[in-house]
Amino acid sequence: MRQVEFGILGPVEVRVDGLLLPVDGAKQRTVLAALLLSGGRVVSDDRLSELLWGRNPPVTMTAQLYTHISRLRKRCAPWLQLARRGPGYAMDHSGARFDWEEFQRLAEQGRGELADGRYADAAERLHSALALWRGPALSDVTGFLEETELPRLEEARISAVEHRLEAELALGRHARSVPELTRLVAEHPLREGLRGQLMTALYRCDRRADALAVYERGRRVLRDELGMDPGAGLRHVHHGVLRGDLPGPAAPEPVRVRLHKAGRAGVPGSEPMAGDIWDGLMPAMLPTDIADLSGRAEQLAMVSDGLRAPGRGGATVLTGAPGTGTSALAVHAAHRCRADFPHGQLYADLREEDGGPKDPLDVLGWFLRALGVGHHDLPAALDERAQLYRSRLAGRRALVVLDNAVEDRQVRPLLVNGDGCRTLITGHSSLASVEGVRLVRLDPLDAAEGRLLLAALAGPGRVAAEPDAADRIVARCDGLPLALRICAARLAAYPQWRLAHLADRLAPAERRLGELSLGSLDVRATLSRCHARLAPTARYAFRVLAYRDGDSAFTARQAAVELRWPEGRAEDVLESISEVRLLDIIADGDQLRYRYRPLVWLFAREQRGRGPGPQSPPGGGTG
Repeated sequence: MRQVEFGILGPVEVRVDGLLLPVDGAKQRTVLAALLLSGGRVVSDDRLSELLWGRNPPVTMTAQLYTHISRLRKRCAPWLQLARRGPGYAMDHSGARFDWEEFQRLAEQGRGELADGRYADAAERLHSALALWRGPALSDVTGFLEETELPRLEEARISAVEHRLEAELALGRHARSVPELTRLVAEHPLREGLRGQLMTALYRCDRRADALAVYERGRRVLRDELGMDPGAGLRHVHHGVLRGDLPGPAAPEPVRVRLHKAGRAGVPGSEPMAGDIWDGLMPAMLPTDIADLSGRAEQLAMVSDGLRAPGRGGATVLTGAPGTGTSALAVHAAHRCRADFPHGQLYADLREEDGGPKDPLDVLGWFLRALGVGHHDLPAALDERAQLYRSRLAGRRALVVLDNAVEDRQVRPLLVNGDGCRTLITGHSSLASVEGVRLVRLDPLDAAEGRLLLAALAGPGRVAAEPDAADRIVARCDGLPLALRICAARLAAYPQWRLAHLADRLAPAERRLGELSLGSLDVRATLSRCHARLAPTARYAFRVLAYRDGDSAFTARQAAVELRWPEGRAEDVLESISEVRLLDIIADGDQLRYRYRPLVWLFAREQRGRGPGPQSPPGGGTG
């Protein structure tokens, strides 16, 4: 196979087996860079137009855009998989190397090693990440794309620089860091982290007066330009320099010595490196168990029986609408069956904070480390890691819990073979394209089940004293365990509240989602993560169709009329919204109807002011 490489960390370029393919013109490079940065998502014609021409596109915009796409296809075929999707274009570069994605992966690994105190590894990893930059990123695209995307790329670069320098200082390399830090502080005078690192390096070089002068210059810059004083971190370094008690370098990683033991025939055999924190440990990575799962006895039994069933190994997918408690049930079932998997339990949350998918390459790295693979022995390629992972688990009885799966491409490399291992997956999508899975669906709780959950968490006496108010709370929470847990936690926090008081607070539709938030538990945030997975066209339809009465179900034909789209297009979009469980599908004789659940409808109504109105669908037209 040929090695295909895309680069944006410098001039935009495409290489095949090391040879540079010409991509002519700033606009063609802009289209390529925009599609690469989209992460495989659809980029609409309107968005591409804005990145190419700003807010004043030419009359021939559509024709010119088609020309740029066509030329990219001809220039880069067959290595560039570029397809028309709805109102725009999507590009699949999953088989190619993309320097921005590789930089992010290496930088994230470096930050993790830094947090774990593995300073030498962190410095090396972050140096490798920064070496991918060939100059200013996106240096030959239109100013519109550069203005939009360059700030976040540059912020990621300078953040990686700060983390690398932190690792270098921890290793005692302060003397050689001073010149670089001096230059960086001059280029970024408002970054207090860099200024504090320079002061630390100067102090350790017995240059206390210079360190104090660096602080004073920074204090003046912050006061003159922003009207503010230095932050707590920089002031802490300043006080340490003044007192002369700023800590020295952290101890570098211990020297790793490979130990040996006598084999069966007296021949030495290799042991894991000394100092490996996973050495000798059995993976036990499950989160804390949630003991009470009212109303889920049937589903819990189905999941537990699937995990314990003899015979061929397989995967169980636990799916439900946002807030139905799939993660809680999965973790509870895993704890319940823990004794059945004596060789360990592996767990990973596959969803990023923004709702996007985590890279399975990184997840395999975590799992392999937990299974005893040394840090320096981790393969670099995804396929090789997957093969090593399955080989490590061959012949063992281990449980793998993959929580909040976003897409099947995440899950496939993490599935295990053999009779002894089991995989439990949760997600809002059914992952029907994954072969051989057993599907268990979670629906919202009914009134009786909801009262039981409230009683278990807020106290049975309070619920028994106000059964009507409890029923109103359950109804206004749509029977969602997440919403009910929030309500129960608020009742526990305010023992003087009556249930009727909380039910009344939930009554106004405009404030209900705001009431269903407590700490990290937030119904609106949960719905937002699912909403973020929708394509722009689906987000538009989700928003526009919420203009109708929230209690009424509608057909694809009715939706098509309101959206002014062909019926087939409307049906496809409605299916994509249903796939992430933001619409319910109801069988009504020979036709299907779609319906918002009440809390989802309130969330959809909130999106109405965040995009174009119903007369201007993304991409223009109805085709």
